[in-house]
Amino acid sequence: MAKTFAIRKRGKSFLIFILAAFWLAFILFPYLWMFITSIKPSVELYTSPIRYLPSSPTFEGYRLLFDATEFPRYLLNSFIVTFSTIILSGSVAVCAAYAFSRFEFRGKNRLFPVFLISQMFPAILLVLSLFFIMKEIGVLNTPIALIIAHSTFALPFTIWLLTGFFNAIPRELDEAAAIDGANRWQIFRMILLPLSVPGLVASLTYVFIFSWNEFIYALTFTSDATARTLPVGLHSFMGEYIIRWDLLTAGGVLTALPVVFFFAIFQRYIVQGLTAGAVKG
Repeated sequence: MAKTFAIRKRGKSFLIFILAAFWLAFILFPYLWMFITSIKPSVELYTSPIRYLPSSPTFEGYRLLFDATEFPRYLLNSFIVTFSTIILSGSVAVCAAYAFSRFEFRGKNRLFPVFLISQMFPAILLVLSLFFIMKEIGVLNTPIALIIAHSTFALPFTIWLLTGFFNAIPRELDEAAAIDGANRWQIFRMILLPLSVPGLVASLTYVFIFSWNEFIYALTFTSDATARTLPVGLHSFMGEYIIRWDLLTAGGVLTALPVVFFFAIFQRYIVQGLTAGAVKG
């Protein structure tokens, strides 16, 4: 009986493994195809029938990307906008989440659900109003416009996620630190912040992905290469009559690499933060 049960368990595990492998292959295939296309010679990009593997791999598309386009500027702009958004959103969200978690004030129970409601609406609904605001304060066609816009859209969810994580930290730790003579700032800086690192990384990962890949705001608030980010820059390789697949796929590969590295470095904190923040909130 035990042997039969063990065989069934192994068979079930093997079936799950096969299904997971197929699902992973389905997800990763577009990225693999993008990379293969990026190293194909130009003459093989439009052949019929399709040549799945390049006869002579080349990195000419990557060279042209840096030597003949504004891609380096797009890359720099994306880094400036994304990490500035992370710093601004993280600073505001941490303080707001701490207030929602540890203080009682009028309107708290009504204001907090508004953060979730705001996430039900697509980002494009804010484009018109934000455009006039950016125009009035004179920051159109600058990275500052994108930093403000990205932070505006990302903050509600970031505050909500961090508040759930702060709520999971026992208040007894605050009380014990207060008995030892620590003030609120010391409690926040020396106890709550170190314990909230997984939640902070998880929430800022959301900000990073949103800001790095955001297209609508970047297209609307910028008009030339001095302020455009990678998504809009890659879109410029798609002309009315021709698409530069070599530049587009090479740029796509390089655009995806920072996200992969970010997840590889902070994977452990991301998993801890998402699971902990989902327990209490």
